[in-house]
Amino acid sequence: MHFAFTDEQAMIAETAKVFFAEQATSERTRTAMAASGTDEALWKAFTAKLGLAGVAIPEDQGGVGLGMVELAILAEAAGRHVAALPLLASVGLAAPAILAGGSAEQRARLLPRLAAGELVASFAEAALGTTSSDGTLTGAALHLPHGARADLFVVAVEGAAVLVERDAPGLTITPLTSMDQTRPYARLDFGGVAAEPLTDPAAALAAAQATGALAIAADALGGAQACLDHTVSYTKERIQFGRAIGSFQAVKHRLADMMVAVEQARSALYWAACAIDEGSDEAAFAVHAAKAFACDTYSLCAGEMIQLHGGIGFTWEHDAHLYFKRARSNANLLGTPDWHREQIAALAGLDEAA
Repeated sequence: MHFAFTDEQAMIAETAKVFFAEQATSERTRTAMAASGTDEALWKAFTAKLGLAGVAIPEDQGGVGLGMVELAILAEAAGRHVAALPLLASVGLAAPAILAGGSAEQRARLLPRLAAGELVASFAEAALGTTSSDGTLTGAALHLPHGARADLFVVAVEGAAVLVERDAPGLTITPLTSMDQTRPYARLDFGGVAAEPLTDPAAALAAAQATGALAIAADALGGAQACLDHTVSYTKERIQFGRAIGSFQAVKHRLADMMVAVEQARSALYWAACAIDEGSDEAAFAVHAAKAFACDTYSLCAGEMIQLHGGIGFTWEHDAHLYFKRARSNANLLGTPDWHREQIAALAGLDEAA
């Protein structure tokens, strides 16, 4: 089978590549890391100038009306630069949950504002708490990506999915210390907080899990590709024993292994994106495979980037550690690669055979 982007998708890919290369610079990312973890100017440009925050939201809901392939293209481009913006939280998790599980009124009220970037939303899949009979929420939700920046929260708890606004009485938002400072997390504590239920919690959770895993896989692919590109460039320039270190066979082998892994992850990612867009029976299998492949590849390439850069790769001034931290974050969010492989085995019936 031959897969190639359409002309429109190729144009989106090129536009996103140029946009993030110009806007998501290392200097701006580090400035954001030292503050809130969000490059507000980058987010404003992404939502207003690029206009693709609603990439997978239907046009009649205020979005662009495209699909998962286009979302993957954007997330991959952002991942190449470890962009400090709430793309995963708002576009990859919360918006799909509301689109799939919200009422007509909720979709009409919230999706256009999410698509325009007027609202930033985040999502918590596993909340520690219960919804009471009077429609309030108690307990806590942990590890919400860009939770301290979000204006709205989608919280999945005990078979329900509810909306909670940032200024709701009784809600406490606590920023958490995160290894990946470009994707900071927060904890929510609910003290009898008013919660607005989504009409189809199962659909909301399934959409957030699938789209979120795909967005993470795309981010991982972009980061892995950047690690390979930076490392190839460095090995061509670094001279040792009178030769560029990239000319040594042992280094070539490691670079080749990185390239093979990146191409495998790319195939898995866009297979998954196409499977979701086409409503394929293989979609769940493909998403698990993409998340596992891409996150393992990112961890491999980020580690090799540090090793092949030598001492400079371990310093704070070098961007290698930014990629390494994002790789670790991606690998643990929405299921580790091992967990996703377990799901693949279950879907293939291999767990029963064992």
